[in-house]
Amino acid sequence: MQESEYLYSVEFAVRDYECDLQGVVNNANYQHYLEHARHVFLISKGISFARLHEEGLDLIVTKVEIEYKYPLKSCDRFFVTINIQREGHVRIVFIQNIFRLTDNKLIVKARITSAATKKGKPVAPGDLIQKLGLE
Repeated sequence: MQESEYLYSVEFAVRDYECDLQGVVNNANYQHYLEHARHVFLISKGISFARLHEEGLDLIVTKVEIEYKYPLKSCDRFFVTINIQREGHVRIVFIQNIFRLTDNKLIVKARITSAATKKGKPVAPGDLIQKLGLE
């Protein structure tokens, strides 16, 4: 995987308690990895969920698509990549992959769709588009 193929990446390590009886990462934990990577990415762009909420704007997940390719095991180091695209006027889609660090093996392919809302109603994400470089 070439660095130019994705907008952002962040590295993690599997912790023992994230594994199930088979010794592999429980499927639900992949969503935690993906979410945390999105949050770190947004912070790197100067976007704070707390500040957005205080301003009345919430970015909520509306759809999660995950394709599990290969399992991670305890102590595996991995990285999560992020690309983003705009879909319509209110949705931002995060294209995310998880790769094992030792051999760049693709572990998970994911597509997370989010929508900007104000008082529970869909709205254009405003200056988020500019901060994310989606103009």
